[in-house]
Amino acid sequence: MQATENLLLRLEIDAFNADYAGCIDDDALERWPDFFAEDCLYRITTAENLAANRPLGLIYANSRNMLRDRVVSLRQANIYEPQRYSHQISCLKLGARQGELLEATASFLVVRTMQGGEMSIFAAGRYRDQFRRIGEGWTLQRRIVVLDSKRIDTLLAFPL
Repeated sequence: MQATENLLLRLEIDAFNADYAGCIDDDALERWPDFFAEDCLYRITTAENLAANRPLGLIYANSRNMLRDRVVSLRQANIYEPQRYSHQISCLKLGARQGELLEATASFLVVRTMQGGEMSIFAAGRYRDQFRRIGEGWTLQRRIVVLDSKRIDTLLAFPL
C-alpha cells in the first residue's frame, strides 16, 4: 500500500470507529446495526477464550437482523439502571487488503457512568475487524470484540 493510500484508509476507518462509538455513547442504539453488513459476524469473547480457540462468544450474532433483535430486547425487555458509556478507540492498525475487504485491529476502553455519577472501566480490549468497502464508505463484515479480562459485567448486553 502506498503511503497516501494507507493514510486515507486510516482516516476513513478512524472516522468509522468514531461514528460507531458515538452511536453507542449517544444511546442511538437503533442505528448501531447499520454499521454492519447484512451477513455480518459480531462476537464478544475474552482473550483467554480466543487463545483456546473457543468459537462461541459471550454475545454472538451472525446477521444484522440478530443485532436489531438485541437492540429491541435492550429497549423493551431488559431492566437496568440508567447509565452512559464513553468509548475510547485507539492504536488502529491496518492489515491485509484484498479487493473490497480490509482487515484492521484497534484497542478500546469503555468507561461507564452510572446514574449517580459513579464512573468505572466497563471493558477494555481489542477489536479484530474485517471491513467491506461499500461505495465510498465502509461496513463491518466482522467485528470480534476481544476483552482483556475474563471477569464480565452482567450488563454486557450493551454493544461494545
